[in-house]
This record gives sequence, structure tokens and C-alpha cells, in this order.
Amino acid sequence: RPAAAADAAKGKIAFEKNGCWQCHGYEGQGGAAGKTLAPKPMAYEAFNVFVRNSNTQMPPYPKQILSDADLADIHAYLSSIPAPKDYKTIPLLNQ
Repeated sequence: RPAAAADAAKGKIAFEKNGCWQCHGYEGQGGAAGKTLAPKPMAYEAFNVFVRNSNTQMPPYPKQILSDADLADIHAYLSSIPAPKDYKTIPLLNQ
């Protein structure tokens, strides 16, 4: 299914179900074991190629493990995550 037809709500569920959060954080913010995925994830085509063919610390996720629909939904979820607010706009952090 094309990324344009993807469902961010289903993507959040797939992101959690497939354990992506364990390395990339619940909102794709990244961590010690996984790179930052959101906000502004890489283009869907590059994301698809990387997830399917990873030869890094992250194992590859073939279609038998993660369907094309789930992968598109995960990308939609990551694309839906807003950038964090600038700390200058948070009064408590500017005292």
C-alpha cells in the first residue's frame, strides 16, 4: 500500500507491537541503541529499503515479519509526530 494511504493510528500500534520503541523510543526520539526517527523521518522509499535490508545493529524486517501495510503505517505514525516545542516558549524553563 502506498505511504499516502497509510494510517498513523495503526502505525503507532505496529510500532509498539513490533518493539521499535525499545531502541527508538515511544515517539521515535531515538536513544542509545537506536537512531532518531521522528520528527521528520526519512523519505518512505529510503525508510522501506533500510528497514527491509538493514545490515547494522538493527535486524532487517522482511515482509514475513512486517507487512508492507504495517511498514507504511509506521512511517505515517512517525511522520505524524510533531517537533518538540522550542524551550524558549516554555515559561518554566526560562526562569
